[in-house]
Amino acid sequence: MKFFNRKKELRQVRIAGNISSLERGDIMKALTTIAIEKALLSIGKPVLDKVAVELYKQHRCYIPDCYEHPENLESILKSIFGDSYSQIVNSIKDELQDHMQDQGILALVKKIER
Repeated sequence: MKFFNRKKELRQVRIAGNISSLERGDIMKALTTIAIEKALLSIGKPVLDKVAVELYKQHRCYIPDCYEHPENLESILKSIFGDSYSQIVNSIKDELQDHMQDQGILALVKKIER
């Protein structure tokens, strides 16, 4: 029941327009994580697992950390998928299209689509 109460509280805060920058950053980080995971899951669970493992092995980070460090995701996608990584980038970009006004998401998309 706490989850539903918290969800209602977040909705009320959003309506009031009083989202602090910390909460906004957390929301954008969560949206980015979901977009990345959804794009990778569309290929298959083993692909998501491989990217997650490589992120940790090479950069000691997790998928949610890619919001602040998109260069880590970029290097992993390029190393695993080579030139075909652009399809995954396009899928991530499509998922985040409605949130491009956020500077963190915009920076992530620009970084990974190079």
